[in-house]
Amino acid sequence: MFTTFMFATGIENSIPTINNGRTRIDEMEKCGHYKLWQKDFSLLAELDIQVLRYGPPLHTTLVGPGRYDWSFADMTFAELKRLNVIPIVDLCHFGVPDWLGNFQNPDFPQIFADYAKAFAIRFPWVQLYTPINEMYVCALFSASYGWWNEQLRSDTAFVTALKHLVKANVLAMEKILEVRPDAIFVQSESSEYFHAENPAAIQPAEVMNSKRFLSLDLNYGRRVDSEMYEFLMDNGMSRSEYHFFLDRSSLRHHCIMGNDYYVTNEHRVAANGSTVAAGDIFGYDEITRQYYDRYMLPVMHTETNFMEGPNGDEAVNWLWKNWANVLRVRNTGVPIMGFTWYSLTDQIDWDTALREENNRVCPVGLYDLDRNIRPVGRSYKQLIADWGDVLPAQSVCLTLPLILPQEYQAPLPLRHQEQVLERICKTTKDDIHKAAG
Repeated sequence: MFTTFMFATGIENSIPTINNGRTRIDEMEKCGHYKLWQKDFSLLAELDIQVLRYGPPLHTTLVGPGRYDWSFADMTFAELKRLNVIPIVDLCHFGVPDWLGNFQNPDFPQIFADYAKAFAIRFPWVQLYTPINEMYVCALFSASYGWWNEQLRSDTAFVTALKHLVKANVLAMEKILEVRPDAIFVQSESSEYFHAENPAAIQPAEVMNSKRFLSLDLNYGRRVDSEMYEFLMDNGMSRSEYHFFLDRSSLRHHCIMGNDYYVTNEHRVAANGSTVAAGDIFGYDEITRQYYDRYMLPVMHTETNFMEGPNGDEAVNWLWKNWANVLRVRNTGVPIMGFTWYSLTDQIDWDTALREENNRVCPVGLYDLDRNIRPVGRSYKQLIADWGDVLPAQSVCLTLPLILPQEYQAPLPLRHQEQVLERICKTTKDDIHKAAG
């Protein structure tokens, strides 16, 4: 069993389309992972990292309804299993295959859920999943800002994309649990806050601070705020669609609330509702506790990074600041399970949020694109060495029942899975008896 704090990184598999679907931004291709995946995996041991946010490219793996090309996934996941790396499998990252169109397509949730189940059947040793990455951000950028995929700019398009994304995530969790009853889902979602810059901006800031919770409210089956209920109903969500989410609130017991935090996650709101980045005013600590107070779920810091600048220590200082916030969250009694520097290597074109294909390197990785370690990589390695043996012994949080890939069929993990299945069956029977009176 893996019982320590999860120090993680990720290999980004974003695949949004721009230019009205004519151009796909495939970060794995641009960052060289398709050619250098073995080298990339070998870097994990250099850093003593055993947890990796990772997933197959959806647009080339899901080739049609019920049709899958597992060739790349078979190679990469076999290697992760051989290395005994724990993947948090990211199945959908900001885009869909061309034949599915975009997130306005009502067929997407069921087709994606079937794909998630097929993946779980093929790779039964995988336990941790992020079925859909940053559902709120994906809907916002695709259907409200008009940047990606459907490139629409309306509240109705936003609600449509959001309900399809969250429904796909919920259905995928159900399907995966049919195969792996002890699966754990790490919802990687952007943690946001909107600051009013003057009294006239209070009202639009309050609306935005309610809207930021919509994806997780629906995902965890929590009743949304009254103003947000009206917003959803006014923009195309039906009562039956809303109750679909409320009726599946029990899935939250399989979840870790993943919070992503960047220097751009806090916003300054003007009276007319326009926003600009505010910098880290509250920081990860305060905003995460807002989300924790709302959902009361174990937490994981699932994404952060910062560009290395002319001094060479900008990303190092941001790492230290975020780690100090993680410790503050933990020391105030919030069960926090892990921390992630995202990603393993530099990324391409995130300076424009993938809206433009400039092929410009963003120096945010633990390694550059030649796979040379950056200062932040060395600092993260030292942080893991310093804290790796301390946190489990002093932790105030629960211990996750994680099973290492190579231990999947060992007697103790198998018994654990049987016990989980027994509890699920018992809970189902109890619910039936209660419903019968």
